[in-house]
Amino acid sequence: MYHIPHTMSEIRVPAPSNLPEYTVSEISQAVKHTLERSFERVRVRGELSGFKRHTSGHLYFTLKDAEAAMDGVCWRGTAMRLSIRPEDGMEVICTGRITTYPGRSKYQIVIESMELAGEGALLKLIEDRRKRLAAEGLFDPERKRPLPFLPEIIGVITSPTGAVIRDILHRLADRFPRRVLLWPVLVQGEGAAEQVAAAIRGFNALGPGGTVPRPELLIVARGGGSLEDLMAFNEEIVVRAAAESRIPLIAAVGHETDTTLIDHAADRRAPTPTAAAEMAVPVRAELLAGLQRDGQRLVSALTRMVEERRAKVDGLARGLGDPQRLIDERRQRLDDWEDRLKLGLANWVQQRRAKIAESSGRLTAFRASAGRRIEREVRHVEELGPRLRRAAQNLIERSANKLEQAGKLLESVSYKSVLGRGFVLVADTSGHPVQKAAETHLSMAVRLHFSDGDVGATVTEGSRKPVKTAKPGPGDPSKQGSLL
Repeated sequence: MYHIPHTMSEIRVPAPSNLPEYTVSEISQAVKHTLERSFERVRVRGELSGFKRHTSGHLYFTLKDAEAAMDGVCWRGTAMRLSIRPEDGMEVICTGRITTYPGRSKYQIVIESMELAGEGALLKLIEDRRKRLAAEGLFDPERKRPLPFLPEIIGVITSPTGAVIRDILHRLADRFPRRVLLWPVLVQGEGAAEQVAAAIRGFNALGPGGTVPRPELLIVARGGGSLEDLMAFNEEIVVRAAAESRIPLIAAVGHETDTTLIDHAADRRAPTPTAAAEMAVPVRAELLAGLQRDGQRLVSALTRMVEERRAKVDGLARGLGDPQRLIDERRQRLDDWEDRLKLGLANWVQQRRAKIAESSGRLTAFRASAGRRIEREVRHVEELGPRLRRAAQNLIERSANKLEQAGKLLESVSYKSVLGRGFVLVADTSGHPVQKAAETHLSMAVRLHFSDGDVGATVTEGSRKPVKTAKPGPGDPSKQGSLL
């Protein structure tokens, strides 16, 4: 039970303490200054977890190992200069300073630089990425396109301030000067991979006939550097852009011993940017020398062929007669044929005229004879007209008499004449005659046909046997015997 004091004397006032009092903010600032003085610059190794890139460009993550975790932050300006692209699961070494975030009473490391924890980890990351992209078919030899023999326009993707572009231009000028379009990009650090991929896709997006001509060949180049410096060309976005390029692409990244993932996706890999320029164009002087040699060989071959043909023609000519004499003989024969043709044509025309005159006379005689024959036939037709009309009239009268007799005969055998003598024709509703009592049934509707009209009736007796009717008595006029 609690004791409740009843008087002021029972209330005990705490004895005054020698410890100073601090506010929360004062404690937080003291801790912050202590940490920053003690850990002004440190290198911390750990695994990235919970990585997040804020819309402001700042990076937030957690560094952890098997037993502890620490928050980390990388401001936007520093993030743009990082040589690697942070991802969850990466083991990294971060250089920075330890400080606190008073708003949450947490300590954190502010990153100044970040690198993978050893070259082995970076190589493992690149190898895992290479295997995954190779499984998708991005490195298949069937995807490689041949390089154009002599491109008119070459697109170069590199830094505009480095020695790479100067080496490429100088080498092209020595071998075979071509027009070069430079797409300036960052070649390392934050945003370098995105700029290189955008440049590859930008060149491919150029249409023919536009204000900016479309290159026939692309060169992606960078000088040598450490593995971290070349990481932009190992990024997946760059590899996919190179594999999707419809323009043949040469990758010239680093020195001869350096290998990046873009080398596998490109159509050709050059050990150096200078070698890429050598792959892009042939040597103009060598081409001219080759053309001169081929021209000389062609002239020599044509000269020999003409001489051989001339000798062959001379040999054949010796076996032939004088061409002029042959032509004169053929000319004389042609004149002879011309005279014979004129004479024969005149005779033929005269014969045809005689035949036409003979045929004309025969036609005139035939026309007179045919006229007399037609007149006789007309008179004969006029004589046959009245006879034909009389014969037709007689035929019609005979046919009418026969038709009248047949009608009277048909009328005499018609059942309607029987109905006129007091008989009745029984038919079903569809008009078919009912000839037997066995064809009826109880309540069957029938139609009775009399000589002066039809009436409907219903069968009221279901017997299928003939109905026996009593003979009427001598004094019963209403009874009438069966007519059937």
